[in-house]
Amino acid sequence: MPSVLPLGDPAPADGLLPPSSREGAATRPFCVYVHIPFCAVRCGYCDFNTYTAHELGSGATQDTYASAVAAELDFGHAALRASGIQDRPVETVFFGGGTPTLLPAEDLAHVLGRIRGLWGLAEGAEVTTEANPDSVTPESLRVLAEAGFTRVSFGMQSAVPHVLKTLDRTHRPDRVPLAVQWARDAGLDVSIDLIYGTPGESLEDWRTSLEAALSYEPDHISAYALIIEDGTRLAAQIRRGEVPDIDDDDHADKYLLADRLLAGAGFSWYEVSNWSRSAATRCRHNLAYWTGADWWGAGPGAHSHVGGLRWWNVKHPSAYQQRIDAAVSPAAGRETPDEDARYLERAMLLTRIAEGMPIEGLRPGGRRAVAGLIADGLVEGRDAVAGRIVPTLRGRLLADAVVRRLLEF
Repeated sequence: MPSVLPLGDPAPADGLLPPSSREGAATRPFCVYVHIPFCAVRCGYCDFNTYTAHELGSGATQDTYASAVAAELDFGHAALRASGIQDRPVETVFFGGGTPTLLPAEDLAHVLGRIRGLWGLAEGAEVTTEANPDSVTPESLRVLAEAGFTRVSFGMQSAVPHVLKTLDRTHRPDRVPLAVQWARDAGLDVSIDLIYGTPGESLEDWRTSLEAALSYEPDHISAYALIIEDGTRLAAQIRRGEVPDIDDDDHADKYLLADRLLAGAGFSWYEVSNWSRSAATRCRHNLAYWTGADWWGAGPGAHSHVGGLRWWNVKHPSAYQQRIDAAVSPAAGRETPDEDARYLERAMLLTRIAEGMPIEGLRPGGRRAVAGLIADGLVEGRDAVAGRIVPTLRGRLLADAVVRRLLEF
């Protein structure tokens, strides 16, 4: 969750949604995202809306945070009902951050219990928390599993000490397999997050990280290219020449290596940066984002989407707590993208996933571009019955170029 909030229209204090948000709501999945903005250490590459204890200021504490989020969920439930949107059982819940597992497991369980009590959980609902390997214990993971969590996503990032040091990661590599085993013992599915392209990381370093992650036998692996965000400590180090800049060709080589090793180990890609052992272990919450589901985002800086309307909460935990204490919406702004913006977004998202984009959903110019994209090896054209375009491996590397071609007419 990037820390810079977008511009938009003012959000009403009562949180009510426009009548257009009701249209088709019963047919759309409903999900919940919970942002936990706390970190023990702020990593040098991170631009997310996160805070260490000394950055919080007055009026915001980790001790009271679960109660504040629960209060927002109460507010959201009432606002949706008052807007004429009937309750739908929650298909997926995702606790992200930050480091959600810096909070006591009982606090996370309390928030999940409030979600269950307000909307109910759909049968087989997916409930994920992100975690650092050094922020969990066998006991805390058992508490989460008993509360209804089904999945944990560990931020491993690398298995190479000097790469972890550049990223300001604090865990030791040998902590990861322990955390994975504890999660397995608790009955949780396991995902591992990796980052490639860190300054100073060699191709062999990246191979070491991939092979280590595979040796832990997770259900799911995410591999993200490092992006240097303005305002981060790593960006300043690169600007001063203290570490080398990232390189697009290096990123491409590492992506190709990741895809080859993961495929060889039985993982299938289903989104540009995500691979899973089976369809059953894909991250359904992220798929909900990519395919246009509804979700309520709770917590400072969290983003929400219902029926085309998007809104985002105030960023700082202190400002968030003040809104919650005043029993008004914590939303800082909102917007309803126009049809051109929605078309661009659909093209950007659906051409990144294995199911692809329906050709019938393209505008005439985009349909005319399909033949050229197939000829250039950027997409594969599924048969006329399926009627979809799906990115090839080359198309995944050049995802932005695919979207430009679809929009250029």
